[in-house]
Amino acid sequence: MRVTQGCFSFLPDLTDDQILVQVQYCLDNGWAVNLEYTDDPHPRNTYWEMWGLPMFDLKDAKGVLMELGKCRQLHGEQYIRLSAFDATHTWESLRISFIVNRPKEEEGFRLERSEGRGRQQRYSTRAYSLDRPEGKRY
Repeated sequence: MRVTQGCFSFLPDLTDDQILVQVQYCLDNGWAVNLEYTDDPHPRNTYWEMWGLPMFDLKDAKGVLMELGKCRQLHGEQYIRLSAFDATHTWESLRISFIVNRPKEEEGFRLERSEGRGRQQRYSTRAYSLDRPEGKRY
């Protein structure tokens, strides 16, 4: 199973050259770029670990790729996401976010069903990787 989140999730994984073009687009628009990583890519997990601080005054996209390379060295078997924040007045939110690194094998999710009162059914998803302790999931 392939986890799909953010922009470009319907495309094959972007190459570093394609990531560079997207980062330069973000920087040309004045957006702050940051990197995050996690071993729990559940869609409701919005709290990924930040890699350093957001790169507010960076003007060269190669600097972001250099940081991405360092992040991949330490967290190469986890999901890494690149995001760009627009601080423009009245916008002030995320403009773009996409996965730039994923584990070699993605285990996927299982559907869990629980029964409530009467005939009520509740469904939720749980990542198979959560069966192992944090840090040993991939």
